[in-house]
Amino acid sequence: MELLDNLALGFSTALLVQNVLYCFVGVLLGTAVGVLPGIGPTATVAMLLPITFSFEPVTALIMLAGIYYGAQYGGSTTAILINLPGESSAAVTALDGHEMAKQGRAGAALATAAVGSFVAGTIATVVLAVAAPPLARVALQFGAADYFSLVLLGLIVSIALARGSALKALAMIGLGVLLGTVGQDIYTGTPRFVFEQRELYGGIDFVSVAVGMFGVAEILRNLENERTRTMVVSRVKNLWPTPEDRRRIVGPILRGTGLGAALGVLPGGGHVLASFTSYAVEKRISKRRQEFGHGAVEGVAGPESANNAAAQTSFIPLLTLGLPAHPVMALMVGAFIVHGITPGPNVLTDEPALFWGLIASMWIGNVLLVLLNLPLIGIWVRMLHIPYQVLFPMIILFAAIGTYSLSFNAFDVYAIVFFGLLGYVLIKCGCEPAPLLLGFVLGPLLEENLRRALIISRGDATVFLTRPISAVLLLLTVAALVVAVLPAIRRRREVVFTEDE
Repeated sequence: MELLDNLALGFSTALLVQNVLYCFVGVLLGTAVGVLPGIGPTATVAMLLPITFSFEPVTALIMLAGIYYGAQYGGSTTAILINLPGESSAAVTALDGHEMAKQGRAGAALATAAVGSFVAGTIATVVLAVAAPPLARVALQFGAADYFSLVLLGLIVSIALARGSALKALAMIGLGVLLGTVGQDIYTGTPRFVFEQRELYGGIDFVSVAVGMFGVAEILRNLENERTRTMVVSRVKNLWPTPEDRRRIVGPILRGTGLGAALGVLPGGGHVLASFTSYAVEKRISKRRQEFGHGAVEGVAGPESANNAAAQTSFIPLLTLGLPAHPVMALMVGAFIVHGITPGPNVLTDEPALFWGLIASMWIGNVLLVLLNLPLIGIWVRMLHIPYQVLFPMIILFAAIGTYSLSFNAFDVYAIVFFGLLGYVLIKCGCEPAPLLLGFVLGPLLEENLRRALIISRGDATVFLTRPISAVLLLLTVAALVVAVLPAIRRRREVVFTEDE
């Protein structure tokens, strides 16, 4: 009964006119950035974060969340039609989806992706609604030492699941934590790393870091790697799978949903890992293994269900523990903070309308996405003909105006330029900026709970081992570190990402 009452509160909040409107705006923008390769939900959420400052908190979060899971839908459209994934998690969809399109079955592939995404999003939203409250109640029992160990575990697991060099990912997290210490000491007020700049006494602005690293840096990279987009499907018809297709996609959708729901809570690229894992599973258990890579409908249904389920359940650690599972969730943490809300287990009790309204809006958003995606396929594809050189000046201008409007301080705009150039240099050196953002967001939380635990224990560092929860989390941290550094284990994990690419 309590769950039904909470869902009733959530839907009464999510169905307010302004919330439905901004949910629609969010999923529309999300689909658009999912379609356009090179922009992505991270950069879009980062650049739109400033304009949500004037919104009600629940309205702002509903719109930003819609951008994220909307991008998972949009990425599949161009992956299927022109073999150009708009989102990283849609890369595996292109393997069979584009082959189906070349065989004249683009409509069936797009409908399969839409149905799988809707079913997975709906089930994952139910999982989120059921799992979040008990986890939040458990999190309320955590002490400072437990939170320190939990944050440390999250950072290390994000390294273990990262693609590429574990050492570079660790370095990026370290740099992010270091940037998070800029400003006045949280207990003594002593300035740290401010270089006599008055604007740095309050710390580096989160929005400036996010917009620079994921907006400006990505634009610079995309200008360097602009690719020609060629249409291979001029007209989409028969927008419904055949009875045989419907029979074949039931199992992959359910298995993909389960995998995505489980992997979405992991730090790092859970939605990307989920889609590639789902594809590998479907290929291994299929009786039509030879069809994979040549137009197997299971190769579309499974991964699309997995990445959309993961997109929904990645909100679980954010809403229950205040910990971001990946860069977009780190931006959501920033949105909570900008609106004066401390993310974590207290949100459930202090802001129940926001908590349940956000969850209910995800189901509404999934319905809107189904209504948007299939009828507007022609519009989404025509967007690909817009030259990137026309898009990027407007994107940068919009981001600069939005960031400046937060505090009307030109220093924040200079910071965007600095972090944009820094992000571009890091990318050129083979370092992904995502771990840096996670370190920047979680670093102050790590430091605060470390110092608080030591103050409570009067400097006794064994408190991290004597508390059972903390000891278990530290043990898991060590295990994750082993996974991150052992070459044999890393090579085995990379098989999931590289298979059939």
